Amino acid sequence: MSYDPREARGKAAIVGAIDIASPTGMLDKKGRALEMQMIKGALDDAGLKVTDIDAVFSCMGMMPSMELAEYLGITPRYTDSTMTGGSSFEVHVEHATAALTLGLCDVALILYAQTPKSSKGDMGGMAGMMSMMGASPMAQWDLPYGLGTPSASYSLAAQRHMALYGTTSEQLAQIAVSTREWAMMNPNARFQEALTIDEVLSSPMVAAPLHKLDCCLVTDGAGALILTRADRAKDLRRDPVYILGTGTAHTHAMSISQMPDITTTSAAISGPKAFSMAGITHDDVDVLMTYDSFTITTLLALEDLGFCKKGEGGAFVEDGKLGPKGSFPTNTNGGGLSYTHPGMYGMFVLVEAVRQLRGESGPRQVPNAKLAVANGCGGVLSACSTVVLGTEETL
Repeated sequence: MSYDPREARGKAAIVGAIDIASPTGMLDKKGRALEMQMIKGALDDAGLKVTDIDAVFSCMGMMPSMELAEYLGITPRYTDSTMTGGSSFEVHVEHATAALTLGLCDVALILYAQTPKSSKGDMGGMAGMMSMMGASPMAQWDLPYGLGTPSASYSLAAQRHMALYGTTSEQLAQIAVSTREWAMMNPNARFQEALTIDEVLSSPMVAAPLHKLDCCLVTDGAGALILTRADRAKDLRRDPVYILGTGTAHTHAMSISQMPDITTTSAAISGPKAFSMAGITHDDVDVLMTYDSFTITTLLALEDLGFCKKGEGGAFVEDGKLGPKGSFPTNTNGGGLSYTHPGMYGMFVLVEAVRQLRGESGPRQVPNAKLAVANGCGGVLSACSTVVLGTEETL
């Protein structure tokens, strides 16, 4: 007997969502104090208590979900410390949805907090994963040739895309400009000043063809989500945001030298899976929240998720389509390029999607947003996880 993932469509919902970032890039709290602030905020948002939580999802630390549960003084029925880098939180939503649908838990907590800006030497996100890799393809084939930083690896993807499809630096820069236009309407964004394509292109070259302003921020940030079954969600404090579709895939671990095609990410697999489960088409999507560690990351996601054909991402974005005046609102909080990026941005993708569907995004609110796609990308273009969210259980 085969399992049809569509059976889980709309059976779980996000009922609590919170994140925190600062225009300074730094937060006053760190460690457990910051985590507790996020958990309390998400629980208050949902109208639930710590004792209601019976599933814990956390990926920072040696045994993170177990350590967090111990600190909270709870005994979960479900625990998950899956780590796929920046897409971990989308994976957690997928796992929590399955667990809730199967009755393995009733209330799930997903948590992330990291303060690399204010905690000098705090090894989190990409740096933390690299420090633990030991003997690996990256150590043998990447590091000796100068590919020890994400920017160098991502630059290869950008160079290859340019060589194959004629993509230009101006087109990549337009992604940064459109994202900044959203950040200008977000009082918590790290960068809120207007940005031009020329300013992106004149910023220092980090790894050709990627300029400094093609690259994500390094800031403090944190967030948390509370999920529960759809039937229970209707009785809680906030309007539920239903999980309609999920999909995950990964093509390699950390070494871009092991990536089968450096212009195609595993979102080409996770996206269709999530869309099929949700039963939607691309025309149904009102807003896209996608990982933007670099401008090339956004461009590849647009193609691999199917919003445009492979190789047409540059032309797709060059008219400002992703910005506030464009036809396809994307990364409406300002993204990892201008809002915040503590090392693993996937939590903020989900929180902003929830806010848009609740109508809580203030001046950057997309009118009548009913369906959102949140796409995480972890490692070095390695692991993608896609979540389709909606305001209704069924379409």
